[in-house]
Amino acid sequence: MATVNDNYLKLKAGYLFPEIARRVNAFIEANPDAKVIRLGIGDVTEPLPEACRDAMIKAVEDMGDRNSFKGYGPEQGYAWLREKIAANDFQARGCDIDASEIFISDGSKCDCGNILDIFGDDNIIAVTDPVYPVYVDTNVMAGHTGDINEKGEYEGLVYLPVTAENNFTAEIPTQKVDLIYLCFPNNPTGATATKEHLQAWVDYARANGSIIFFDAAYEAFITDPSLPHSIYEIEGAKECAIEFRSFSKNAGFTGTRCALTVVPKNLIGKAKDGSNVELWKLWNRRQSTKFNGVSYIVQRGAEAVYSEEGKAQTRALIDFYMENAKIIREKLTEAGLAVYGGENAPYVWVKTPAGLTSWDFFDKLLQSCNVVGTPGSGFGAAGEGYFRISAFNSRDNVNEAMRRILDKFK
Repeated sequence: MATVNDNYLKLKAGYLFPEIARRVNAFIEANPDAKVIRLGIGDVTEPLPEACRDAMIKAVEDMGDRNSFKGYGPEQGYAWLREKIAANDFQARGCDIDASEIFISDGSKCDCGNILDIFGDDNIIAVTDPVYPVYVDTNVMAGHTGDINEKGEYEGLVYLPVTAENNFTAEIPTQKVDLIYLCFPNNPTGATATKEHLQAWVDYARANGSIIFFDAAYEAFITDPSLPHSIYEIEGAKECAIEFRSFSKNAGFTGTRCALTVVPKNLIGKAKDGSNVELWKLWNRRQSTKFNGVSYIVQRGAEAVYSEEGKAQTRALIDFYMENAKIIREKLTEAGLAVYGGENAPYVWVKTPAGLTSWDFFDKLLQSCNVVGTPGSGFGAAGEGYFRISAFNSRDNVNEAMRRILDKFK
């Protein structure tokens, strides 16, 4: 009989978001008339920008003409999209990133897990706590951890607690670690990192030969001009960091699927014999072998984000969700809850009322307000006692959800 990858058996009973869906579905089945408002999963609700839709329609027409039809494209992404990304997202901010260092993919969630393919099994891995579950679970699947303990932590991972006391930015570890996951603006806490804070991480990584996995999926939501949008704004980062970005949240591509990963060509890892290996070459080989690229139609849609119309329409989307975040912050504060985030990120991190666990608060909101959020404990042990509210929804739903919560808690 075929054997299975036993590492999957180490995973918690259910991935966070499927467990939320299970509970919500059970509630709806028992209460079919309830009008549930979902502010849990960070899925967008507003339509794709018109510029993107028009570009995709034109691309569909291209596929209907023998002269403009596209079959297999470059596994790394079309040059015209990579060049637009390099110029607008990096070079315009003073980052020395070349288009050839950018790889187009179907999602940063995928890339955050797939990147482990090019790294060894004996690395010491650090994650913040709370943390986006994909970082932890993909390492479990890859066999990089031991079993889970009673606190919900996996043996073999170095957990870096982020709390209100340290402004939800992890302290530099005292021990040597090899791979470091950082996400700013942060999911789930909504916290941001200053250039000084990121410089400390880059200095640590360079001193220890570490690689930083920098998830910048929410960089477009930064409103403070002093805050960095890319790790490559930090001196020395090209020597120690890989950056992940996505079109999902800024341009509404959650269902369309397009993202990118930046692997600088001078980034080096070590082989078991101690020799230097260029990580760009390994990632390029991995993508060429296991990935056939993002569709021509989708990449044309992504390219339109960088048109003048696309920039204006994307900015309007971001402003819309950030206004939602402002409403959520203000109303939850009015309800007497302690709130964090929501100023440079589309997530609001809420301290649960005294005596309630994260899942207790989830059930209370669902049953008494018919509002869905995300329990903080699902993001890690240090997330217990907190709750994430997403600004990704319609204005009417956000206003109604806050009205219900105010009625219950004020």
